[in-house]
Amino acid sequence: MEKVELRFLRITYSHTHAGAYALILGEVEGDRRLPIIVGAAEAQAIAIQVEHIKPARPMTHDLFKSLAESLDVRMKEVLISDLVEGIFHARLILEQGGDTIEIDARSSDAIALALRFGCPIFSFEFIMSAAGLTVEDEPEDSSEEEDREEGQLVKPIGNSSLDELKEMLDDALDQEDYERASQLRDEIKRREQSN
Repeated sequence: MEKVELRFLRITYSHTHAGAYALILGEVEGDRRLPIIVGAAEAQAIAIQVEHIKPARPMTHDLFKSLAESLDVRMKEVLISDLVEGIFHARLILEQGGDTIEIDARSSDAIALALRFGCPIFSFEFIMSAAGLTVEDEPEDSSEEEDREEGQLVKPIGNSSLDELKEMLDDALDQEDYERASQLRDEIKRREQSN
């Protein structure tokens, strides 16, 4: 079966599933997106890694990584391997001493581990055809960015004052748009350090 390489794009609050989040993966060589609905705990496990937050004690995925490394197990890749009745299934492809081991996993756990191990994420073409969404390119001269998942226009970060950035950060946090909040936070820090 033809495999498609994916990359983690972001996690957003799901407006279609109360209390859930949408984990968005994008094709490395293409414009399709694969949204995977995950619970709050799973979203938090991914957000902690993406935001480089170091908890006081190891989280479950960090513990798994430490255990694997101490046993000389390498994670080669994560494979979103099936879609059954709207639920994604995943496999962890591990290597130890030249042997390849495949382990069944929830897709959210597999992505959380892939981000920690820095390994590639793949899916199959039939899954992308069934569940992938195509995102059209935006015009380069656009003065506003469109948040395609939300259908809202958001002001570009580069054209905003420091006060506007802080206001946009508060709005992003209120809307639980953690990816945008992270971008805004980084831009605010960069500007404050350059003053």
